[in-house]
Amino acid sequence: MVLENGRPTSCDGREAREIRTYDLLDSLGIAYARVDHEAAETMEICRGIDEALGATICKNLFLCNRQGTVFYLLMMPGDKVFKTKELSAQISSARLSFASPEKMLEYLDIRPGAVSVMGLMNDKQNAVQLLVDEDVLAGEYVGCHPCVNTASLKLKTADVFEKFLPAVGHSVYRTVHLVGEEA
Repeated sequence: MVLENGRPTSCDGREAREIRTYDLLDSLGIAYARVDHEAAETMEICRGIDEALGATICKNLFLCNRQGTVFYLLMMPGDKVFKTKELSAQISSARLSFASPEKMLEYLDIRPGAVSVMGLMNDKQNAVQLLVDEDVLAGEYVGCHPCVNTASLKLKTADVFEKFLPAVGHSVYRTVHLVGEEA
């Protein structure tokens, strides 16, 4: 894996959702480093990517309430274990569960394994509420996928929360404190 600055020199073979991510970041003047890699479907694989990026890839979970009417994107450090009960209590939503891949595609234009804060650029109706663990906000950089899991980005945390989110009409719905043991 090689760390490169900015978008790929060639977009051949890349998905449109990935290219749209680079287009938006570039239009907002947000600098980013990129690593291309094989599909990263587990946090274990992401650890090797973290080393190449020099940043930790966030664990991003697409969740919904019991009725499937309220959707959340949770950004948390990759080394924390997600505990439904812990988060549910903080946001006063009983019975959180993972939302369906169909809803993920509908709202974020992302497939399982590639969930990322970047997907909020596709949520034009603001149907997804962003939850962020306070440890993510405390870091200098955020690691995430550009709407595909075959590349990863390193962005300044401030750029994600102060430039990207306002540009896509989103904000942090709630900052949470997840204790969860390390994975």
